[in-house]
Amino acid sequence: MMKALNFPILSAITYLPLLGILVICLIKSARHDLIRWVAFLTAVVTFLVSLPLYFMFDSSKWEMQFVEHFPWISEFGISYHMGIDGISILLVLMTTFLSALAILSTWSAVTEGVKGYMISLLFLEIGMIGVFCSLDFILFYVFWEVMLIPMYFIIGIWGGPRRIYAAVKFFIYTMSGSVLMLIAILVLYFMHYQATGIYTFDILTYYNLGLPSNIQIWLFLAFFLAFAIKVPMFPFHTWLPDAHVEAPTAGSVILAGVLLKMGTYGFLRFSLPIFPKATVDFIPLILILSVIGIIYGALVSLAQDDIKKLVAYSSVSHLGYCMLGMFALNPEGVKGSIIQMVNHGLSTGALFMIVGMLYERRHTRLISEYGGVLKVMPIFAALFLLVAFSSMGVPGLNGFVGELLILIGSFKASLLSGLLATIGLVLGAVYLLWMYKRVMYGEITKEENKHLKDMTGREFAYLLPIIVFIVWIGVSPKPFLDKMDASVEHLLQIVNQQGPTRADVQKSIGLQTDNAHHNRELLAADQRR
Repeated sequence: MMKALNFPILSAITYLPLLGILVICLIKSARHDLIRWVAFLTAVVTFLVSLPLYFMFDSSKWEMQFVEHFPWISEFGISYHMGIDGISILLVLMTTFLSALAILSTWSAVTEGVKGYMISLLFLEIGMIGVFCSLDFILFYVFWEVMLIPMYFIIGIWGGPRRIYAAVKFFIYTMSGSVLMLIAILVLYFMHYQATGIYTFDILTYYNLGLPSNIQIWLFLAFFLAFAIKVPMFPFHTWLPDAHVEAPTAGSVILAGVLLKMGTYGFLRFSLPIFPKATVDFIPLILILSVIGIIYGALVSLAQDDIKKLVAYSSVSHLGYCMLGMFALNPEGVKGSIIQMVNHGLSTGALFMIVGMLYERRHTRLISEYGGVLKVMPIFAALFLLVAFSSMGVPGLNGFVGELLILIGSFKASLLSGLLATIGLVLGAVYLLWMYKRVMYGEITKEENKHLKDMTGREFAYLLPIIVFIVWIGVSPKPFLDKMDASVEHLLQIVNQQGPTRADVQKSIGLQTDNAHHNRELLAADQRR
């Protein structure tokens, strides 16, 4: 109905949190509970308003849907252009879903500056939704920068002992990439004018620009740095553990669940369709960095004695799979990459919530401070194990679906990268189960652990909805995968039409089967001689 009435649903979803912010501003700072309730209900309403996107979305079309487009700063070709397709719809829904649960998860963790904290979380939600919906480069860049500011304050004000260091590091890394991306956007802007005589920042028009190969390489690198930092890819990941460890629980949930997906989304929305030739040229490098990130992130996770830092480093490994599947440049890999973005947001977001539950009870995240928790928190232990299984990709849960598709796509593109990526699956099971064993099993050696309370009603309220989706996607992924089919096929069609052929892609990663067969024939001939 909203679609038929041309209701601006994307703008409504994006700016509804602003209404909550205005209401909170009118509430006295001392009324903490009222502020929390206003923020939570605002996020819940935003999620409910976003639900029609799923049910009204036409999965058979690759075109942008729910489009809102009108002039903004016409003399510079800047427009207010919003829309979503099969690539972005699940990410928008995940953002509204996790934002509400993140606020609920931090209900009692933050007791000072609650007003500013809730305003920051709602302001962050505006920026995140805007990034996934924007179809104008300037609008996208505004939202991209908007989400940087509240996250900086969330870490820097309400974080742990090293919060200032972590916040500054996060800001410098992200801002460095953003500046290069802005320069690349302006270069695209003027190159489009030279080619067409039209000034525009409309993202979709750049898909048909057909840039020269040498220009594509430099612009691809500029975008690559901005998105690789945000993912984060190895070796641009060093800001992430500090930010995660120092951030409050809600900050970690949003950071892992949504903000990291801005990088992978950026590659899909910009790098692949606008720079298809450069994309293929950089496939070997990105596959190498992805595999290194998968194995490195898992090994470093294995060495951690802090539960939260272990989960943080696991994100480096999991996002490596997303990049690996995406740059396989086949339907299985790309769809696996997108669904794994959602899966990672759910499972890792839930892991950070679980760590937050333990921290609120014991005020420590050191694995050595626990042991035998299963005996006093059996329900918590059962849900913790289920989420850990989800993160390690156990069949029947969401992680298995994404990792399976990614591995199928990876093996199709590069046998070696597929084989190496499977090492990460084994290591993922090792570090998660070893951590779980040390925390949950054994004798209770610390007196403080003997009287830990099992999960509260509020904790059930924000963890169980995530578990529902973890099981749902694992058992029946079709409703989620169907939404992206047409858009993924169209994206790959754009890359194939403007970029090299599939044979060229295979050749770039050393897997051109005809050449391999030819080389074997030459070797056999030499041996006969």
